[in-house]
Amino acid sequence: MDGNTWLVLATIVTVVMVVAALVLLVRVFKARRLLVDAGIPLRNKALFWTAVIYTISPVDLLPDPIYLDDIGVLLIALKALHSAAQRAGLERAEHE
Repeated sequence: MDGNTWLVLATIVTVVMVVAALVLLVRVFKARRLLVDAGIPLRNKALFWTAVIYTISPVDLLPDPIYLDDIGVLLIALKALHSAAQRAGLERAEHE
């Protein structure tokens, strides 16, 4: 493969990673409404804001054309928020 083919392939991969990071960032913001629930621990709320700041921040573990670290941080934040919401929902159901 010549240089143009590699450039096109690298551009496509970069665009796919940027889109994935943006989709996950939007999902994290949609999950923000879980923060209103008083049953969610402070560490999960802090993890949400940490993930958002890390994704927007120019300081990364990996250089910016590689968004795998941003995607990983967003996935961890989403998983933590959803598990915290499930635990809070179960606790609320037990009290009712």
